[in-house]
Amino acid sequence: MRVMGIAGSIRRGSFNRALLDAAVELAPDGMRIVPWDRLAEVPLYDGGLDTDELRPEPVADLKRAIGEADGLLIVTPEYNYSVPGVLKNAIDWASRPGHKSPLAHKPVAITGAATGVVGTARAQIHLREIMFSTLARVMPHPGVLVNLAPQKFQDGRLADEPTRTFLADFLRSFEAYVRQMQGGSGGG
Repeated sequence: MRVMGIAGSIRRGSFNRALLDAAVELAPDGMRIVPWDRLAEVPLYDGGLDTDELRPEPVADLKRAIGEADGLLIVTPEYNYSVPGVLKNAIDWASRPGHKSPLAHKPVAITGAATGVVGTARAQIHLREIMFSTLARVMPHPGVLVNLAPQKFQDGRLADEPTRTFLADFLRSFEAYVRQMQGGSGGG
């Protein structure tokens, strides 16, 4: 199973990129998580350019990568109680045209890390709503909410063992969810 991973932060040293790296490392044997690292290259959404002839190359690559993946793992920070603009912008591009979007019926799991006590709870709630509007199949799971991130990451690596264990369990649940969606439950 091939899962596309996208970190919703473009900051150097991002805890969310480190969380995605931990997911790559902790993925179950039947799952390969492939990070998509071109988020910073995606231009602001412009409906006038959203045609096969004019679509910017990074957007075409994003849509292709989503389409080729069996599932999508989104790792989001929380900015002002919501998702970062760069992540929302990429979703806007990928979600069109509506019923033909590579996000339609795609199994999606949501995680995130933040420096505060509540982790990325509010951003994940907003991201679920955004993904539901794209017809994606968001895994019904509370997600991985890594709070107090500076205490859990060391030298750019997720070092907190309870969090690593929880993330590994979450990824096994996502693997089962993707297989369920592929097994005739209307997934694609």
